[in-house]
Amino acid sequence: MAALGVTDLQKYVTFYTKCLKWRISDKSTGDLVIFNVGGLGLALYPIDELAKDANVPNNHQGFSGVTFSFMAKSEKEVDTILSEIKLMGGTITKPAEKVFWGGYSGYFQDPDGYLFEVAFNPFWEMDENGKIDF
Repeated sequence: MAALGVTDLQKYVTFYTKCLKWRISDKSTGDLVIFNVGGLGLALYPIDELAKDANVPNNHQGFSGVTFSFMAKSEKEVDTILSEIKLMGGTITKPAEKVFWGGYSGYFQDPDGYLFEVAFNPFWEMDENGKIDF
């Protein structure tokens, strides 16, 4: 499970359910919203509360050295998702393009600055549920 500290929980729930079509898990409770992302739990939680829980200051600044990847089923889906991201307030940091490893990807920052890559990898097969067998 991974958790993102967010500044506006409802805004994020709308952002991810609309842009990436993620569904909220019935394991979500109160201020903890969980998405099942291909077998990985990705939780959203108020950033101040998450920092307090970890006993660290909330000084979310600059590049954290972490990015997340959303694996699309086609190049067209990459473009569609990035277009939706922009409409919902995300910032495209790298437009989609053919990349050195043979796939197609672009990057965006969500409203709090977390970096996501939206990628299509023609060398990986997905099942009907969008899961990749690593």
